[in-house]
Amino acid sequence: MKLTVDRLHVALDRDPILREVNLEAREGDIVGLVGPNGSGKSTLLRAVYRSLRPAGGVVTVGGDDVWSLPVRTAARRTAAVLQDSGHTTGLSVTEIVALGRTPHHGLMGRDGAEDRRAVAEAIDRCGVGPFEDRDYATLSGGERQRVLLARALAQRPQLLVLDELTNHLDIRARFELLDLIRATGITTLAVLHDLDLAARLCDHLVVLHDGTVVAAGPVLDVLTPEILHDVFGVRATTDRHADGVVRITYAAQPLALGGDSETAEAG
Repeated sequence: MKLTVDRLHVALDRDPILREVNLEAREGDIVGLVGPNGSGKSTLLRAVYRSLRPAGGVVTVGGDDVWSLPVRTAARRTAAVLQDSGHTTGLSVTEIVALGRTPHHGLMGRDGAEDRRAVAEAIDRCGVGPFEDRDYATLSGGERQRVLLARALAQRPQLLVLDELTNHLDIRARFELLDLIRATGITTLAVLHDLDLAARLCDHLVVLHDGTVVAAGPVLDVLTPEILHDVFGVRATTDRHADGVVRITYAAQPLALGGDSETAEAG
């Protein structure tokens, strides 16, 4: 299902956080949101999954304004996977995954055959079956993130919204999680801190800086030396290797703090 963000404006305590933000994720695409800390990435996600009402602009999923949809309808359509707090205790893995079915129930709803089938499929798909009866809080970081993704998939959404899903994971767990996301085929909007992982996972990237979009498009068109320099403060180049993976090569000499590449080289 297609996601469109049109002229989005978000303010907190009257301070503008996002200004005239536009982006599009076509059906089945994975679009990455990248940018420095404080650029508005997580704020944008919150506006998409109805956690923070924008001051202006429109977010549509499948052509419908998400803020005009009934709450349960919007919740069934979009699943958000946020950074794991690790504080959930007393619930088993299966119980956590089953929470993904909540938007499909009424106030007095109970799990039915379709719910159990969706939970079982999500557990199997994310490979968390071997510890489905364990307390969620006892799992490793990578295992917990798999469980949170399984919860989202049990919801059977048409849009996945991911906020720094690979944070604090070791490199193997990161790649395994990225492969799982890619295999879902679900339209995905993901905030990623690691540019190498973003380049590997995403079909398109959107670069946010100071609350505005400064670049958007295919990975190689976006992660140019100029953008890497001006937005991220590094000297680097990108290219696509024979295996199809985009790789970023960083200069050994970083930019001087507050300076440009010439200053760094002179130092």
